[in-house]
Amino acid sequence: MASVPSLASTVEQHIASALSAALPEAGAADVLLRRSDRADFQANGILALAKKLKGNPRDLATRVVAALSAPGVVEDVEVSGPGFLNITVADRAITDTLAARLADDRLGVAHAPNAGTTVIDYAQPNVAKEMHVGHLRSAVIGAAMVEILEFMGEKVIRRHHIGDWGTQFGMLIQYLMEHPHELDRSEDAPAPVTAGTAGASGTAAAPSEEAGEAAMSNLNRLYKASRAAFDSDEEFKARARDRVVALQAGDEETLALWQRFVDESKVYFYSVFGTLDMEVRDPDIVGESGYNDMLAETCRILEETGVAVRSEGALCVFFDDVKGPDGKQVPLIVQKSNGGFGYAATDLSAIRDRVGNLGADTLLYVVDVRQSLHFKMVFETARRAGWLNDEVHASQLAFGTVLGKDGKPFKTREGETVRLVDLLDEAVDRATAVVREKAEKAGLGEREIEENGRYVGIGAVKYADLSTSAVRDYKFDLDQMVSLSGDTSVYLQYAYARIRSILRKAGDVSPAPHPELALAPAERALGLHLDRFGETLAEAASGHEPHKVAAYLYQLASLYTSFYDQCPVLKADTPEQVANRLFLCELTGRTLEKGLALLGIRAPERL
Repeated sequence: MASVPSLASTVEQHIASALSAALPEAGAADVLLRRSDRADFQANGILALAKKLKGNPRDLATRVVAALSAPGVVEDVEVSGPGFLNITVADRAITDTLAARLADDRLGVAHAPNAGTTVIDYAQPNVAKEMHVGHLRSAVIGAAMVEILEFMGEKVIRRHHIGDWGTQFGMLIQYLMEHPHELDRSEDAPAPVTAGTAGASGTAAAPSEEAGEAAMSNLNRLYKASRAAFDSDEEFKARARDRVVALQAGDEETLALWQRFVDESKVYFYSVFGTLDMEVRDPDIVGESGYNDMLAETCRILEETGVAVRSEGALCVFFDDVKGPDGKQVPLIVQKSNGGFGYAATDLSAIRDRVGNLGADTLLYVVDVRQSLHFKMVFETARRAGWLNDEVHASQLAFGTVLGKDGKPFKTREGETVRLVDLLDEAVDRATAVVREKAEKAGLGEREIEENGRYVGIGAVKYADLSTSAVRDYKFDLDQMVSLSGDTSVYLQYAYARIRSILRKAGDVSPAPHPELALAPAERALGLHLDRFGETLAEAASGHEPHKVAAYLYQLASLYTSFYDQCPVLKADTPEQVANRLFLCELTGRTLEKGLALLGIRAPERL
């Protein structure tokens, strides 16, 4: 089915036609339509037009109103102030538009024009290292942007740029060679994951949390033992450094052991992402090691084209506006003086791959704001090299820090970084307790209580992150996150569950639009907001701002609560009014469910 034009776009077209008819000398003019608290919409374009035509804005506005013909769409137009048009749409237009949205699988939301191919770099854990609270935001924000962009018609290629290369692997691999059973798994433990999926929508189940904990326990034990040997045994340290050289040279035995670390880490990664109810596919994991074969060529191209120059033996790119405290230019180091490659070489090679081989026209990096300078320099270097240009763009979706209730970076009482699995487990425990309090009234059994507790707990963590503009820090407060009131995912989930309950109680009475009925103020407010869903998604997609979807959904749930309080549904005055209000419930429920799904949050039928 074709997309459904929003009421705003329909009204804008009618006003533009009236303006052209009344003021042909104005040519093409922007009516500057916006939402208004004085009416449904306000058109402000005549004010600027009056200056151009040297006319009285109120007189010009009156002429436009006289030329307006929009039966069934515009109910009333008032000239206000110095030539503003306050526009009220007809109740019938609201109901007809919403009916068209409900009849469409996409809720009438249009695909974005000129959709292209976006590579999103997000959820970047490190091999052989535990995921902590600092890994949360990249995963949650990135996954939401994947869903939003794909829904809007973009071809999205996921990339998880995991840390799977570097000097520490020489230490780990050498120790494993000398203690070959350190990574052996028990007979009951699952095999390492080498391909598959984590998350609800995947094709393979994620490893259990127990399997992930066992995998990380193995890795932690081996890391501590190898570090102790490295720090205390000079001969082992020398062998470990030689092993780094063997790894970089592609020695088969060394690579095979390195792969064991990667596979064992994936068991852990996938268990954590599975707990987060997030899809992570094995082919999308292309870590630092994936670009090894490109590094030397990247450096050669940069040096031959003059983009990078040698400075004290290192290959560097300099920028006029990047200087240190001493006033000297701080370079982007692509290759170290000892011949080793830095992060910049890998990131630039990744850009070459994503543009040249994957055909991306947009590169989006969901990375901590503290890395902004690095990516600014990397993107500028890529532009100088011609890998980025007017047709191919790269940007950082920078995010702030997760803070504790005290406003400081989130730590345990002992001052340690909070493990991500501990944080998620506590969120699920808190949420399950909240669900259990309401369980008897909702008729939930123990299995449904536990299942919904997971959905509510994980949803609460995700929503707290996504309801804040990404670049801002936010406080991690579980008490607030699982609250039934306020701007929380639980509030939205309970609104959805209430809608499903009403629709079940309706029995054989089907939701049906009745355009002939007048709408109460709460019905109008709800209907006009429902019509903005597509506009909101378009803004969130184009600006890479998932928090706008969260804000829209919270307002939708709030407007529905007002509608529910002021407009009896099943006890409405007439059968037609019952059906029409059930129709509003149905569309609100579907919009909430779709919006939450785009944020990676489940909407249980009963809570």
